[in-house]
Amino acid sequence: MSRSLLDRFSAWIDTVAGALVGAAGRLGRRRSVTLVETEPGRFVMAGADAADSGAAAPIRLDDGGRLPAGVAARIAGRAVALELARGRFLFRPLDLPRQAAAFLDGIVRAQLDRLTPWHAGDAVYGWTPPAEAAGERIALTVAATARTGIAPLLDALTREGARTIVVAVRPDDAAAPVRVLEHALPGRIGIAQVRRALLAVLIAAALAAVAATLAEQIVGADLDASRADLDRRIAARRIALLAARGGGDAATAAVRALEQRKHDGAPTVLVLEALSRALPDHTFVTEMHIEGDKVQVMGLSRDAPALIRLLEQSSNFTRATFYAPTTRAAEDPGERFHIEARIRAPIEVTP
Repeated sequence: MSRSLLDRFSAWIDTVAGALVGAAGRLGRRRSVTLVETEPGRFVMAGADAADSGAAAPIRLDDGGRLPAGVAARIAGRAVALELARGRFLFRPLDLPRQAAAFLDGIVRAQLDRLTPWHAGDAVYGWTPPAEAAGERIALTVAATARTGIAPLLDALTREGARTIVVAVRPDDAAAPVRVLEHALPGRIGIAQVRRALLAVLIAAALAAVAATLAEQIVGADLDASRADLDRRIAARRIALLAARGGGDAATAAVRALEQRKHDGAPTVLVLEALSRALPDHTFVTEMHIEGDKVQVMGLSRDAPALIRLLEQSSNFTRATFYAPTTRAAEDPGERFHIEARIRAPIEVTP
């Protein structure tokens, strides 16, 4: 599987996981709550929740105390969007080749200690959507801050029963928020968990399909062999019963001969399958007659003389010859042929 297919499959899995988590979140909560930092450590509740809760005045999250009752009631059980002030973050531009767009997560993580004072494990970070730049390149801005600086804020919201916490920052007033962290309480299902579950389900389904296909082939082949063996035993039993009943009677002997001929003769469907494998694609069979171990074939072909050689080379036919002249009519797309050949028993038709 090529790299592009793997990337598309991974993106599809992420999209489905995000959609499932989003749908579950919409079913399990009322509205989300947005807290915007207006000055260091002070937040206001944005939107209609501020007026409903009487929380228009700034509130503090990092002093270890409890929040006002109205604010706490709005936070409990909900998703909280925490929009931090730009002063908490470092913003660094990053210029990359356009081909790096599919691998931004790993690239930014690897270069974070070069761009900022923190290692990736000690920081929370995100980046703006990449913008096209000259020379087949892309430009983006990385926003990062120390993880320890926002830990008290997460603890305060966790104490108040927030369901999930999304931390973001705006690089400027006109820009969309850049998500730097998504914090879920223990027991909550996140995108990574859903992604692993989806992969497990898909792998299990693929293995089940392969197992079912193998089982069908094995069991089908065994059933075909059992049926053929049963047919042979039934035919032999019929011949024995006729012999026991009729003795030397001529009619009984004729019936026995017919039974034996039917038993020994090659099945028509196998002969037709062997012919279809031996004859080229430009050859069309219009009639076929089987008499004992002899088959007569009539049809059209662009190269009728070559058919004799092809039938002789087949492991299922021998002594192939034309039993009537080969002709060509003006309206025919090829030569009309009449070929007779001997059938080699048993017919062998390989997949």
